[in-house]
Amino acid sequence: MLHKKIAFIGAGNMASSIISGLIKDGYPAGSICASEPNKEATDKLVTQFSITGSQDNNASATWAEVIVLAVKPQIMAVVCQALVDAGIDFSNKLVISIAAGISVQRLQSILGENTPVIRAMPNTPALLQKGMAGLFASTQVNDGNRTFASDLMQAVGEMIWVEEESMIDAVIATSGSGPAYFFLFMEAMFKKATKMGFSDEQAKQLVLQTALGSAEMVAKNPDISIATLRANVTSKGGTTAAALNSFNDSGLTEIVATAMQVAADRGAEMEKLF
Repeated sequence: MLHKKIAFIGAGNMASSIISGLIKDGYPAGSICASEPNKEATDKLVTQFSITGSQDNNASATWAEVIVLAVKPQIMAVVCQALVDAGIDFSNKLVISIAAGISVQRLQSILGENTPVIRAMPNTPALLQKGMAGLFASTQVNDGNRTFASDLMQAVGEMIWVEEESMIDAVIATSGSGPAYFFLFMEAMFKKATKMGFSDEQAKQLVLQTALGSAEMVAKNPDISIATLRANVTSKGGTTAAALNSFNDSGLTEIVATAMQVAADRGAEMEKLF
């Protein structure tokens, strides 16, 4: 991975997770800067990773070859406009946005139409270097910058490229919001397990290890479909079959599909808000 100078504008959890992954991969701390008005937030990253911290977004963006926009969608336009007003030329920099609801067109309308922009949608397991991200590149992004962005996201997990920007909303619906779906299912199992008589500790252990083991079975058997793995543990007329029949009778597949579509639709709606 090339060691370009990276400025993170915003020092929240996702910026922290990406920086952590980069440092663990051997990226030089001297080539990373985190900038935002909250000095406490940047000081925390400086202490933890020995990177540079700043409260001057303009200076950080001027210094950087790659700018990672890690601020909330609600303030993205204000933050970007301030950088433009400071006279920063983005045409020779790579801009990576990890904010939902902010399109490439919207970013380029502020930063300049020739700005190379990549939209990246990581998820919270990136905090553990177990993330999943989807990326989309504007036409101004060259092959070298695509490779750099791939390496950046792979420092905190796995990634895929999508060729249509609208697919970023599908990424949000699948992996971006996905951890919460699994948490909700695990929470429901945990609650029922405690009602069946297990202690909180026992119930959590049962649910957690089952989730971890199931995910690992999928990971370790790439040539076996998830449907086949499910069928392999479902004996006809047995307990698992009874439970799955109950799920099917309740329309679980349709419930999940509807929820994912609602998430994707909300992502598209957000692009009109900011």
